[in-house]
Amino acid sequence: MTRPQHSLRLNTAAIRTRKHATALLLLGSLVTLAGCSESNSNTSSKSHSGPTAVSPSASAGASPASENAAVLSASSWDAQTAAYSKASSAGTSLKSTTTLRALFDIEHDLAVMRKAGEVTTGKPVIHPRVVKVTNVKIPTATITDCVDTTHWTLIDKTSKKKVQLPASRFVRYVSTATLEKWGTKWMVTKLTAQEQAC
Repeated sequence: MTRPQHSLRLNTAAIRTRKHATALLLLGSLVTLAGCSESNSNTSSKSHSGPTAVSPSASAGASPASENAAVLSASSWDAQTAAYSKASSAGTSLKSTTTLRALFDIEHDLAVMRKAGEVTTGKPVIHPRVVKVTNVKIPTATITDCVDTTHWTLIDKTSKKKVQLPASRFVRYVSTATLEKWGTKWMVTKLTAQEQAC
């Protein structure tokens, strides 16, 4: 990762990676927009620009509550957190649960981290909520969250020292995940870290 935070392509990647790796890092799994609380719960969800899919199957006749539960369980924060902790998706469920579009962003962030010799330690605290589910031919859903990266730290893999990040970065930021229902699975198709504190 380049230290200068404003030099076009590399800076954009560095900013995104640092935002995801320390403010989440990817991906966002997958994230989400609203409810930041001070709780220590480590509910996981899926990608920043990193999306993910898991399986909860909810039938067409499922209640709104069970459908919302299925959508929330489709996020892959645990898998993303595991991937960022070693700068690799190997051995995680990301490749089998994330759409290609979402996985591309995550893999890009992981490649930037590997090149810089950086990984994360700890976990983000998230509080995802389903904001919208549309029941069309291919059902879609939107999840929002406030990602708290207070205890999710970017470190140098070799020295284990904390990587200095811009003071202006958001430690708690709004994240949004878009999902589609493919058969019985909700798949995260897009994960976006918003330029907004929460």
